[in-house]
Amino acid sequence: MARAPLLQLTGIALKFGGNPLFEDVSLIIQPGDRLALVGRNGSGKSTLLKIMAGMVEVDEGERAVSSGGSVGYMEQEPDLRGCQTLGDLATQGVEISEHWRVDAAADGLKFDVDTPVEAASGGARRKAGLARLIAQVPELLLLDEPTNHLDIESIAWLEAHLAEVGQAFVVISHDRAFLRALTRATIWIDRGVVRRREGSFAGFEEWRDRVWAVEDAARHKLDRKILSEGKWAVEGISARRRRDLGRVRALEAMRAERANQVLRQDAARMELMSGPRSGKRIIEARRISKEFDGKVICREFSLRVMRGDRIALVGPNGVGKTAMIELLSGRAVPDGGGIDLGTNVELAVFDQHRAELDPDATLWESLTGDKAMRLPGRSDQVMVRGQPRHVVGYLKDFLFEETQARAPVRSLSGGERARLLLARIMAKPANLLVLDEPTNDLDMETLDLLRSLLIGSDSTVLLVSHDRDFVERVATRTLAFEGAGRITVHAGGWMDFACPDRAAPQASTRGGLAKERVLRKKRRPKRGKPQGLSFTETHRLNELPGIIARLEAEIARLSEFMSDPGLFASEPVKFRKAADALAARQSQLVAAEAEWLALEERAEGG
Repeated sequence: MARAPLLQLTGIALKFGGNPLFEDVSLIIQPGDRLALVGRNGSGKSTLLKIMAGMVEVDEGERAVSSGGSVGYMEQEPDLRGCQTLGDLATQGVEISEHWRVDAAADGLKFDVDTPVEAASGGARRKAGLARLIAQVPELLLLDEPTNHLDIESIAWLEAHLAEVGQAFVVISHDRAFLRALTRATIWIDRGVVRRREGSFAGFEEWRDRVWAVEDAARHKLDRKILSEGKWAVEGISARRRRDLGRVRALEAMRAERANQVLRQDAARMELMSGPRSGKRIIEARRISKEFDGKVICREFSLRVMRGDRIALVGPNGVGKTAMIELLSGRAVPDGGGIDLGTNVELAVFDQHRAELDPDATLWESLTGDKAMRLPGRSDQVMVRGQPRHVVGYLKDFLFEETQARAPVRSLSGGERARLLLARIMAKPANLLVLDEPTNDLDMETLDLLRSLLIGSDSTVLLVSHDRDFVERVATRTLAFEGAGRITVHAGGWMDFACPDRAAPQASTRGGLAKERVLRKKRRPKRGKPQGLSFTETHRLNELPGIIARLEAEIARLSEFMSDPGLFASEPVKFRKAADALAARQSQLVAAEAEWLALEERAEGG
């Protein structure tokens, strides 16, 4: 006998300011469903989740919950009223007999229930909100950006918990690794249309691109038909008879259809401009030590950062990642040891707390009030990468509407504040970018663009992020913070840090393998014999980029194959073979990169 749906939406319509956000939306959520809810910032994801929770009254349609069913909702910002401590927040609405569940979740998520809510970080408050929802054990969990501001350990615990429990859930997240590991279907909001696709999130983006390609082809075909029929209407008007009026009406209908089509919003038009060319060595940290509020950040740690390196800092919240990037960028002084910055270093900082943004200032003032961007005597223009731009036009590059230009910063969503801060940073030339949690709140399209800009730039990057997919794709080296001042350096991104069977971590006194230097030189033409290399070594140097590219492609295919969370249980032999092959390819890749780097340094220094 089929089980009744947990939640059903039928014919839902909702308008904001006279404009429809949703029209005729119908969804069914069954027991055991594990759904990703995705779409661009501003598409209505959080609103749809609140409709599911019964928190938003719709203009049309019905919401039905199964008899006796329970729905739990975790908002982005928990309500702190009446709460003195995180424990108070976590136990709100939870039966005393179930408080053990709160304690278990607090232990897994690593937060102190006795911490005052006023002193707690955004991540700690979010953990308390998650603990409360978990302890309530609803049949359907509605999670709005649960991984934002969580460290990787907490994300891993939450991921494991959701994988083990039998509850259905709908989750909004821009964390691809989280979605790939957990979800079995995807709800996609695109220009007010809500679609559901069955299957792992791993295949969603390819499917989305196919949908868009079919749409583009149909629009092109319609445009050509309108052009052809319009030509007939003009040239044949004198000879047209009454029986041709149907063709004229059809042309008018096609034109109306074309005019009413909702076009896809353009991607943000962000650009990075490097500052003056820096020296090869950007940062030299020599046996530095630092304590802050009695906590050891690092002890006799050494690191060399070369031009073009992209260094990711990963580890639990509170372990000292932000303090370390302040040290490495010269904005803080170590207690012991020394830090030297290279020549011509121009710094740009993305602060995770958005402290540079005055919440009472308008978007217009946030740009024109920056001395580096201000144009004397021109209050409507700003200097962007050496060229004057109108404020509104530049804001549109970052997906802001003209009407938002005079709105206060406090009215912006988290993703919009992140884009505004990126607009300020990217207007100014810089060759050392310090990015502290830049991925929070950004939609996937903007994340993809930011990732491409960082990879394509010759700027040096210090990156703090808990987005495993972003770190894996961007980082050329990873600093793993283990606590109590222990830091290890790994070549590559997230997988290099997360898989202990890969190559051993590098000594902290030596710079890592500059993987991206390999990538940048893959496209260079083969050269003659460099000074200092034999003929055989020159040939090997020229062929190594191709070998590295092949190994990376094989690693990507094996990683994708092993990303299926049910593979180990269903086909353990295939899983073990794939794991062995992946470890072998990873070791070969590390060896090839090391060989390339040694030869390249000899060639450049010879």
